[in-house]
Amino acid sequence: MKFRLIYFLLVVASLGVGCTKLSQNTPAAPLVPSGTFTGTFRYLHRHTDLVPFDTLQANVTVKLLTNTNPFSYTVTGDTATVHAGSFGTFSLTSPYMVFTDKTFPTSGTPIKQHLNGAYLYYYDGNVFQMLAYNADTLGVQYDLKKISN
Repeated sequence: MKFRLIYFLLVVASLGVGCTKLSQNTPAAPLVPSGTFTGTFRYLHRHTDLVPFDTLQANVTVKLLTNTNPFSYTVTGDTATVHAGSFGTFSLTSPYMVFTDKTFPTSGTPIKQHLNGAYLYYYDGNVFQMLAYNADTLGVQYDLKKISN
């Protein structure tokens, strides 16, 4: 009788182990954007008394260097009116990229937009997009594509 119980328990245990699913599907680490990207910067602003957004845009180039410690960046391109040319450091805390602009004014309100603060980002190895909102009246978007390493 004892042997039948032991055999029964061994069969049940082997069936239980065979039916369990061992998952080796660990999510891939997010890609770290690196290289030179070019595309459109959009500044979306809505006055409190108007429904549609006023949209300003500029063509910008963002260069991200990950071979420095800390990571660094520069912004060039059409920086005459909407976006400021700038440089600084950045870090990744997925799903955010946090930029610290070394040219950002320490007092007052800047005339142009700077790549500064936390941005949600998407990067697939070619397409690089960033987005930040301030309440419901202001948003900034970067829609960029990689052009070189």
